[in-house]
Amino acid sequence: MNKKKILVITEVKHINNLTNELNKIGKVTYLDNPNFNQVKKIINNYDVIFTNPNKSKIYIGKKLLENSKLEVVCTASTGLNHINVNYLKKRKIKIISLTKEKKITNKISSTAEMALALTLSSLRNVVTSSKSVLQGTWDYTKFIGRQFDAMNVGIIGYGRLGKMYAKYCKALGAKIIVYDPYVKQKKNYFTQNLNNLLKKSDIISLHIHLSEKNKNIINFKKLSLMKSNVLIVNTSRGELINENDIIKFLKKNPNAKLATDVVSNEILKRKSNLLIKNAKKNNQIMITPHIGGMTVEAQDFAYKGVTRLLKKFLKK
Repeated sequence: MNKKKILVITEVKHINNLTNELNKIGKVTYLDNPNFNQVKKIINNYDVIFTNPNKSKIYIGKKLLENSKLEVVCTASTGLNHINVNYLKKRKIKIISLTKEKKITNKISSTAEMALALTLSSLRNVVTSSKSVLQGTWDYTKFIGRQFDAMNVGIIGYGRLGKMYAKYCKALGAKIIVYDPYVKQKKNYFTQNLNNLLKKSDIISLHIHLSEKNKNIINFKKLSLMKSNVLIVNTSRGELINENDIIKFLKKNPNAKLATDVVSNEILKRKSNLLIKNAKKNNQIMITPHIGGMTVEAQDFAYKGVTRLLKKFLKK
């Protein structure tokens, strides 16, 4: 097997035995969390980029690759919003991802668990009440929460993660409503009408891929149908929510909340993101730094799984 030159631009040395596996299949350079200019300067020397969107500062598109000889972009993720897919197709650059690798992704429950953690933390004001203790107060009155088994939970998307989240919610006694036009189900908790879900739900959790059709699926029109004390949970992609619209909605509805692990354009424009700016002064918004899939077990499955796919491709 002709060893290709691989540039790894995501942190992998903490994953047991992964560097050994990568070193077997190519001549590898490791750059932990580099900036765009660092990668641009050397990209012409490499055949493969190995990446992951979490924490990344690198958008893989024309600006980075226009003069390169790159053959493969290998990403340890199901989402591809850190990659200009159309440009890579035009250049005939292979994308290796976990998007359709169900044998690998079915083992990974971490993001669904994160959605549940965000849900329960928000309902019970865990973060804000804990901060208040450190500030010297001991007063529950500001932090009276909601009981989960009294909630209607609306789940948008019933793929791998939506199913897992639904299972957790049912186990804890919540009533679920599911909307997914691509899944045929006759179960009584399914609805064919998204607006019906939005009106009835106390909690709305997003479990769908980003596409042109789904972009800004949560917008002013959809928000206007929701309860004034709704909790919206997003562990999918930030671009699913119109951030201007939800900020206005939260201002108008002081008992509503957003708990999100993602923000829009988090790779290129995270520092100027409106949600992050508003969260600094607004307890209605809780944001975590895209840690949904960041567990020891999930990283092991994902990174080693995509490495095996890369090895198989390079053997051809």
